[in-house]
Amino acid sequence: MKNLILVHAPRVLLGLLFLVSAVDGFWFIFTGNHLIHPPTSDKGKQFELALQASGFFWPFLKAINLAGALSLLFNIAPAFGLALIAPVMATIVLFHAFLNPQGLPVAGILVVLGLMLVWAWRDRYAAMFR
Repeated sequence: MKNLILVHAPRVLLGLLFLVSAVDGFWFIFTGNHLIHPPTSDKGKQFELALQASGFFWPFLKAINLAGALSLLFNIAPAFGLALIAPVMATIVLFHAFLNPQGLPVAGILVVLGLMLVWAWRDRYAAMFR
């Protein structure tokens, strides 16, 4: 039961969040419309539009989201999947802290879920700090 609450539930929830983000991002790439787009401040919209206008970064970001999400959801090298999306999660937190404060609750959820998994898989990350 402890493993379900501390590892499997956060892994699946985080995987689903990033899968939805990836699907929405690829939908935007192909159609020009978002499936799900929460309210965003003007500065937040400018930042997102700049990423999309770069021509390369938005598809790259969504591919990383998809790879990390599938890794977490299918439990195939999930610690690697979390490591893939960790920089994305850090950017999301900073984005909401500085550009779009109304999204801070979602950023907080990402941090809590991510930290739960980092703690659960700390033995897998230990070699990085030797």
